[in-house]
Amino acid sequence: MQNSTKLASSPNSEEHTHDHAGIFGQHTELISSLLCGLFLGGGFLLHFSKTIPDWASLVCYVLAYFFGGYFTTKEALGSLRRGRFEIDSLMLLAAIGAAFLGKWAEGALLLFLFSLGHALEHFAIGKARKSIEALTKLAPKTTIVRRGGLQTDIPVEELRVNDVIIVKPNSHIAADGIVIKGSSSVNQSSITGESIPVDKQPWTENLPPDVNFNKIPPENRVYAGTINGTGGLEIQVVKEAKDSTLAKLVQLVNESESQKSPTQQFTDKFEKVFVPSVLVLVALLLLAFLVIDEPFSDSFYRAMAVLVAASPCALAISTPSAVLSGIARAARGGVLVKGGAPLEDLGSLTAVAFDKTGTLTEGKPKLTEVVPYGSVTSDDLMGIAADVEALSDHPLATAVINGVKERLGERKGSEATDLQSVTGKGVIAMWEGEQVYIGNRSLFETELSIEIPEDLRSKATELESKGNTTMIVKKGKLFLGIIGLMDVPKEEAADVIVQLKQVGIRRIIMITGDNQNVATSVANQIGLTDAWGDLLA
Repeated sequence: MQNSTKLASSPNSEEHTHDHAGIFGQHTELISSLLCGLFLGGGFLLHFSKTIPDWASLVCYVLAYFFGGYFTTKEALGSLRRGRFEIDSLMLLAAIGAAFLGKWAEGALLLFLFSLGHALEHFAIGKARKSIEALTKLAPKTTIVRRGGLQTDIPVEELRVNDVIIVKPNSHIAADGIVIKGSSSVNQSSITGESIPVDKQPWTENLPPDVNFNKIPPENRVYAGTINGTGGLEIQVVKEAKDSTLAKLVQLVNESESQKSPTQQFTDKFEKVFVPSVLVLVALLLLAFLVIDEPFSDSFYRAMAVLVAASPCALAISTPSAVLSGIARAARGGVLVKGGAPLEDLGSLTAVAFDKTGTLTEGKPKLTEVVPYGSVTSDDLMGIAADVEALSDHPLATAVINGVKERLGERKGSEATDLQSVTGKGVIAMWEGEQVYIGNRSLFETELSIEIPEDLRSKATELESKGNTTMIVKKGKLFLGIIGLMDVPKEEAADVIVQLKQVGIRRIIMITGDNQNVATSVANQIGLTDAWGDLLA
């Protein structure tokens, strides 16, 4: 994955090839800009002091020039090496011209404003790169592969299609592939958005050489970057690391990082014409003494004055600063805006799409329904389920235990024993001398050949249509009832949707890899107009 997910060059990479790190680490450029402003302010104050000599303020201005001009000079030299005059060069020349005219404060102010705008822009780019790096860390750097009967630990970029990798319990999966041996539950929320781990079973048929990964049933396919549960898996690789679903996600985020707003694109085009034009005009003014009767010093002074006046400081920093300010404000609210273009597009939007898991919902299953059957009480149903699930380490078991604790508080139950886990279906255990079964309908009808009462089956179907994951509970020969689990919406989600509608958003869409029933249920609860589920099916 190292090669497949490394940061690609963006369209802007040529423009910012210098290293912004230094003695203060990655924040050196920002700190240098602030030091420039500090010395600028100090020089300005000292200038009005009657007891301190003038050279003291001059020293402050020279230091402001140094800290404000260091990275600007590196930018300008980089541009010149590529044969281009860009705004960095013009700003630097304007500052030098101001110094020649004795206007040190004005030159230092130009450098401070320009360097601050650049530093903030690079700081934001660094934040975007960190988000990409976080994605790349989802996949392991090495994995165990079986070749020729031998198990070898190799870098994931050396994996080839049809290799068989071995995934240990509670470890990350290294490649997109198909389970050929072993059973486990896999946390796919980082890729598909499914809040509840998906149970995986081995594929029993022969794989065609041109297998379509997306058409493999969800219970047989796995994604790079997802987390295996408590069972070991053997997976046949169907995509190389550079082609994995995770690698494509990284590529999309990396491309979005380099997006510029239409205003920024316009200022960039304008800059390419404006900078050479100003330099040509300054050169002509320098030669004015050859045409009109004046000394060279007057022509030089006029040329420098034009150069300083023409320095497009506002143009250089206003658009990036406005864009970055908007992105930063959104980030403080937990919203990631992927560049200037999407930020400007927000003003004309009539539709918004949200991810489900962790965005509109809590991101983890919670106990939502307790439906006792017959004469059984809710407390008895929850107590027995919690006692049995205490032996399991499945995420759904944890949700049951936590939900029962919230509803019943601390309780002293009976200890269950002899837990048997039926992957993808449920669990069986002994509780107070009787066998207890907790699982989905497949556990009873397929695994145990036990008929579920029609009214209980209908209730389970109703709960599932509302997005719940249902577990039927049976003790001995008696059905106790149903427990429902669901990734519930966040408390503030409905209010946010109302506010969006009030500002003119007509369509509010939820997109998720979770099943359509869950998507529809969440959408109905918080007032969405559209719910798109099964998007990775």
